[in-house]
Amino acid sequence: MKKRRVIIGIDEVGRGALAGPLFVAALVMPQGLKLRKKSLPRLKDSKKLNPRQREEWAEYLEGHPKISYALASVSPGIVDKKNVTRAANIAATRALKRLTTNMKKKASVYLDGGLYVNKEQGIGSYKTKTLIRGDEKINAVKLASIIAKVKRDNYMVRLHDKYPAYGFREHKGYGTKKHKKALKKHGISPVHRLTFI
Repeated sequence: MKKRRVIIGIDEVGRGALAGPLFVAALVMPQGLKLRKKSLPRLKDSKKLNPRQREEWAEYLEGHPKISYALASVSPGIVDKKNVTRAANIAATRALKRLTTNMKKKASVYLDGGLYVNKEQGIGSYKTKTLIRGDEKINAVKLASIIAKVKRDNYMVRLHDKYPAYGFREHKGYGTKKHKKALKKHGISPVHRLTFI
């Protein structure tokens, strides 16, 4: 059997947030690529890195000649309409399609647990596998989780400028005490997920 030349990792961020979109990143890298740079922290799932460490990894990825990625997001309205699992899978399918549109290489696609792609949406005949805790086992999925997290966090900081009363800059839309207190005081904004509140 011929060895596949590249690996694609897919992960999502924002599944449990009360506000803001859900982001999915699909990232492609050569199989067996060594990710070494002394100044970088140890590669882990985005949840196990602090914001500074995630930014360092994201900066490294942006300039890497052998790594590329694509993003897709779904709005709070789509999350409410479709449910969060279906919305995440829609975004995963879109991200993979964007990443592979002009890609000629064979690839193995690994998705973090719970994510699936719709193969009828023109993504080709890629071999896909969903792994529980894929973001702890597969480097491409770890890197996808970091990109998705950094991009979504930056988006939520921009939303903070539009809706400063909710404190999105601090909690990125998740259900902290401060966020819940702001909801009681100011009500629901257009970027909140109605089915989560």
